[in-house]
Amino acid sequence: MKKPVVALVGRPNVGKSTIFNKLIGKKVSIIEDTPGVTRDRIYGSVTYDKYKFYLIDTGGIDAENISFNDEIKMQAELAIDEADIIVFIVDGKEGLTSNDLIVKDILKKSGKKVIVAINKTDSKDSKEHLYDFYELGFNQYINVSGEQNIGIYDLLDAICEDFNQISEEELDDSVKFSIIGRPNVGKSSLVNALLNEDRVIVSDIAGTTRDAVDLPFTYHGKNYTVIDTAGMRKKGRIYENIEKYSLLRSMKAIDRSDVCVVVINALEGVIEHDKHIAGYAIEAGKAVVIVVNKWDLVDDKDEEMKKWKKLIKSEFAFMDYAPIVFLSALTKKRIHTLMPEILKVYENSQKEIKTSVLNDVIADAYQLNLPPSFRGKRLKIYFINQVDTKPPKFNIQVNSKGLIHFSYKRYLENKLREAFDFEGTPIILQFKNKGEQE
Repeated sequence: MKKPVVALVGRPNVGKSTIFNKLIGKKVSIIEDTPGVTRDRIYGSVTYDKYKFYLIDTGGIDAENISFNDEIKMQAELAIDEADIIVFIVDGKEGLTSNDLIVKDILKKSGKKVIVAINKTDSKDSKEHLYDFYELGFNQYINVSGEQNIGIYDLLDAICEDFNQISEEELDDSVKFSIIGRPNVGKSSLVNALLNEDRVIVSDIAGTTRDAVDLPFTYHGKNYTVIDTAGMRKKGRIYENIEKYSLLRSMKAIDRSDVCVVVINALEGVIEHDKHIAGYAIEAGKAVVIVVNKWDLVDDKDEEMKKWKKLIKSEFAFMDYAPIVFLSALTKKRIHTLMPEILKVYENSQKEIKTSVLNDVIADAYQLNLPPSFRGKRLKIYFINQVDTKPPKFNIQVNSKGLIHFSYKRYLENKLREAFDFEGTPIILQFKNKGEQE
């Protein structure tokens, strides 16, 4: 079951980012008083009751600022195109504006379901403007205040009323992995090399692949699905906003994957954006393999491989457990080394460890390196058990969560990785005070 997509649309400064953050449940979008400042991370995943959906926060459509408007209008239209439901946010304090009418026209053309969220209804001024918005001609209106958290649950109820409840994925025994990375690192060539046929358009123009494409295949008698994603491109380039939606599609691909293959161009070194892309996969709790592509174009391969391994361990310190594969998608040299790594990290992500063995390992680690005492108190570890897989998640019962230092948490994680092969998968340690419920 694919998660529905909901887009927040409206003119600048009506409070889209505040409502976005309330729906997501954490502060993600940049919020400033400058109209149109929403420029950063504009997607997220929402879980409400028994429903899940993706949320997109668009830039404000501003008819008065022509130079800005072309880009933003294109961004909003892409979001509208991507969305199943649109939440049209208007400003109850300011009332209906000509700009709102322009947004209305764009939304009417889309034919999508539209919910009008009248924001800032906690202000006195809003009372005299409320009924003006019915002039927009949509069927559903909800009074909200993003700042005061008023009407947010009513809005969620309205958004979810036509969605199916979360159900088990349709029976699909294939391992899914997505090929992610910046444009022009060779993702589509890598897919073609794996499939041995030109099923994906490959071009020298960065960003040819606009949508994520699911391609099933069989390897050693097992079913796999490779998801070829749109190229993720750095902010601030031309077509920045189109690429945000390429990024949204890539995020959806990451979400559906068991394993993410992060592709890097061997001729360019590690670029900051490569790290951001890998970060999205880790945040989603996915197993990861790093591929250094275009290896055929590298001279003195042995020496370069040593340098690359050192560079990746340093630049990707937050996921130094990820295996690295060097290959050439174009010439298919070393292509055979990739699938075994994908399979290995997938199996590691589903690994379950016996409770008794876990407790032995953690008890030994604790005795070997006692945590430092803080204000006369020392962290005590009572019990550890595994509570989930994909990624492996562990609950650790302690005397006081406040005594856990980041470096000691990292030490325990490393000890678990030493004892059990968790190569390629994140692992999550949750500390709970003794007697604390799940």
